Amino acid sequence: MSNIARMMQRATAGAAGGAALDVDNVFSTFLYDGTGSAQTITNNIDLSGEGGLVWAKSRTDNGHHTLYDTARGTQKPIFSSASSAQGNDAAGGATNGLNTFNSNGFTIGADWAGNINVSSEDMVSWTFRKAPKFFDVVTYTGDGTSNRAIAHNLGTTPGMVIVKRTSISGSWIVSHNSIGSTDYLNLNATNAKATNSTFFPQAHTSTHFYVGNDGDVNDAPFYGTNRTYVAYLFAHNNNDGEFGPNADQDIIKCGTYTGNGSSTGPVIDLGFEPQFVMVKNSSDTGGWQVMDSMRGIVTDGGPSGNDARLQWNVTNTEGSVGFVDLTPTGFQVTSTGSNMNTNNATYIYMAIRRGPLAAPDDATKVFGIDSNTGQTGMQTGILNDMGIAGGISSTDKWFIGSRLTQGFYLRTNNTDAEPSGASPIWNFDSMNSFFNGTTWNGYIGYGWKRAPSYFDVVAYKGTGSSSARAVPHNLGVVPEMMWVKRRDSNSGEGWAVYHKGLNGGTDPEDYYVSLNSASAEANNFYRWADTAPTATNFYVTDNLDASGGNLIAYLFATLAGVSKVGSYSGTGSDQNIDCGFSSGARFVLTKRYTGNGGWQVRDSARGITTASNDPWLELQGVNAEYQDSNMDIDPLSSGFTVSGADIEINASGHSYIFYAIA
Repeated sequence: MSNIARMMQRATAGAAGGAALDVDNVFSTFLYDGTGSAQTITNNIDLSGEGGLVWAKSRTDNGHHTLYDTARGTQKPIFSSASSAQGNDAAGGATNGLNTFNSNGFTIGADWAGNINVSSEDMVSWTFRKAPKFFDVVTYTGDGTSNRAIAHNLGTTPGMVIVKRTSISGSWIVSHNSIGSTDYLNLNATNAKATNSTFFPQAHTSTHFYVGNDGDVNDAPFYGTNRTYVAYLFAHNNNDGEFGPNADQDIIKCGTYTGNGSSTGPVIDLGFEPQFVMVKNSSDTGGWQVMDSMRGIVTDGGPSGNDARLQWNVTNTEGSVGFVDLTPTGFQVTSTGSNMNTNNATYIYMAIRRGPLAAPDDATKVFGIDSNTGQTGMQTGILNDMGIAGGISSTDKWFIGSRLTQGFYLRTNNTDAEPSGASPIWNFDSMNSFFNGTTWNGYIGYGWKRAPSYFDVVAYKGTGSSSARAVPHNLGVVPEMMWVKRRDSNSGEGWAVYHKGLNGGTDPEDYYVSLNSASAEANNFYRWADTAPTATNFYVTDNLDASGGNLIAYLFATLAGVSKVGSYSGTGSDQNIDCGFSSGARFVLTKRYTGNGGWQVRDSARGITTASNDPWLELQGVNAEYQDSNMDIDPLSSGFTVSGADIEINASGHSYIFYAIA
């Protein structure tokens, strides 16, 4: 296709609402607490204007998977875990169930049959917005035609189609692009695929899907009574997705893999890191396994039994299993069981990309601070993908964890491995907080959200390579600072830090500093394999690629108006550090690297002011916060001012690295 033709195609898709959309505009996994009374779920998905599907389930109660869509209207639930007809939440004038589709989510009332708003239960909702190349909802009336073409607006050949008769009971019939065009599966059952041309008589197209004359998909009117149906169509992007800033990114894949029966199972290359994965054994019996990163997928090294799993075909509560690891380009199966990885068995999947695809322009959306006063969890007000917490006055510090390693933590001030067992205290199982299992009175917490050009997290397994090992990442730009630690061992120096300012910015890949130490920079190219990171990979060797080791890497970059990774030379007198901000810095991390110097943390919650003696903490230490007028940082609209003259922050003849967030 010519560039002009592609531009015209994108313009047409843009008019239809599909181009330049981000993942977060069309899909949401939203966790909420059931209340048994009216509440509004704000997930920023436009359902009232664009339409779509809300799929909800209690995680801690044996309730049905409950589906509401804008094509059938509010208060009309159907259940993927049952064959029953469409329900009626409005009976007797009630406002139960999902009663409003909103421009930024949906509103639910009192619970209906214990499924969508169970009091005191943990709930999950998956919202799919209608959009070309992603998802569509179609309703139709049965006519008994043997090869009926039904129009859709997906704009591409569907990857998966789910059909349900709504007027009376009937099985859920599923077509998937990885099984035969006349094959089907049952969503509300575990059976293997079968062939029946009266369900799907021919292959679907980019404009129509086809149903036969079986009653479950296209029944003729019965004694004058019409049979009604709903169909959910999921796209499969194959290098033709139209999402992201340049309208050229894939966000959904429907595919297949063959099991190998090994704990090092098949590696599925999606071309992106998923946030949602559904898998079904299509050659044998097996449930419809559903995992997502919001509820938790413990990656690379998390012991078996720590991926949160629901099954679309049953009412069971959420289980804890070891099924998959996420990778920057897809996922790897880690289970040996029949649900995921029987040798030579065939599996189908649907995977949805992690967002966002666009770089943020507002630091408050991707970084949060909680100077905790006694509430449960570190409530930063953002969706946290990495969090750090420590006592302000106590020696209990510094805990660091991530969404990719839910239930586990390390400490920045020592070389210890992760605890051997997952703990609910260290989870990221929330929309706006982390470490939710306890009360953190007297602590400070910092939260980062992953976003292009700003911050990324990579969990990887060491290979023991003696040369430069390329580890892929999704930062989208060259990392300017990296914190890397082996999770399953306290071997080596602990936390190795790469910073572009080391050695005065000349060959920084030959140098490192330790996050758990105040020591000066060291010349040792083994950490980064004497190879500079790129916009797609960073390079490691030695302890950072120990054979079989489980490692975590946090990657940081400068993003205009949001974050700054930089360095400065000490002067012994006040100097302004221009970060390109407009309203000053909320977070400043500094370290002297030409001699011993602590990793000093200052934040606006505890004080970055013109007054002397503003407090700071040190990431490598356990001491209570310090105050010293000779070691102050003052506010500056474009960044911060170093006003002290102490050797650890601004001594003439010494050099310093820093990281700041607006």
